[in-house]
Amino acid sequence: MKILIVEDYGPLRLSLARRLTEAGFVVQHTADGNEASWLLQEDTFALAVLDIMLPGRSGLDLLCDIRSRETDMAVLLTTARDAIEDRVQGLDLGADDYLVKPFALDEAMARVRALLRRRFGRSNPVLRIGDLSIDTVAREATRAGQRIDLTAKEFALLELLALRTGEIVSRGDVWEQLYDFNYERGASNVVDVFISNLRKKVDAPGWTPLIHTRRGQGYVLQTRSV
Repeated sequence: MKILIVEDYGPLRLSLARRLTEAGFVVQHTADGNEASWLLQEDTFALAVLDIMLPGRSGLDLLCDIRSRETDMAVLLTTARDAIEDRVQGLDLGADDYLVKPFALDEAMARVRALLRRRFGRSNPVLRIGDLSIDTVAREATRAGQRIDLTAKEFALLELLALRTGEIVSRGDVWEQLYDFNYERGASNVVDVFISNLRKKVDAPGWTPLIHTRRGQGYVLQTRSV
């Protein structure tokens, strides 16, 4: 899924972006509130990590913009240790959670995973569909007890489908959440290729198919055929 990081302290921004990217997320990041405002208008994100104190527009201003669009984007605020009033105001304005700086990257990753699960109405970090088990913390998938060897991008795609089990996920939804908006969207059938590769691993011979195609609509992960 796609995440926006808005943080003006370079080492923290780059470290968090690197950890999220290694975990299979697509990450856009900036140090400037004005640029972040533009990115939020031009792209679709599942979650935004917003520092409150920023050059240009503040994190609270960006939060107000996000909530005014009636989007279900999750928002994680980062604040200084003594900025209690800012944290209270941020939560009242619609932030989903906050982190007090300095914070450990492991904690940030755990908060991000929890917020993304909550966005899709899930609380258990292990998603189960039939005999398929997806551990969103360990970033591992197994089927009938057998580990499935997935790339980071393949796991991210499977996680997206699993979080929306039983729902049709359009090709556009897959593209928006798994690819950088600078990627040449119309140049290839990359989504179809990734779905095909994922299906070969998750729905290997001998296993009941779980990934189904709805022609002209998208893809759905569920135990029954469609």
